[in-house]
Amino acid sequence: FGGGGSAPSEPAGEDFEGFCIYAEPMKDGKRFRIAARIEREVDGEMKVHQLIRADTLESYEAAVDASRAKAQQVITEQGLRLFG
Repeated sequence: FGGGGSAPSEPAGEDFEGFCIYAEPMKDGKRFRIAARIEREVDGEMKVHQLIRADTLESYEAAVDASRAKAQQVITEQGLRLFG
């Protein structure tokens, strides 16, 4: 009953240079789009940036790894400017 397979669970958040990264690949047909949520508390307010890339990968696990790496790259390049 209802055993059609479950969706992959969301990986836990990962701390990177004071930011919290949640790799959240998006299903895109039979592939997974690179996507991540980046959060950080700034002046007592939680700031959130949603990262979505056009790149897709065949496996969920590969997309999680790529999403995490892309988020780390964006944080390294932009820092707090990421939030506007």
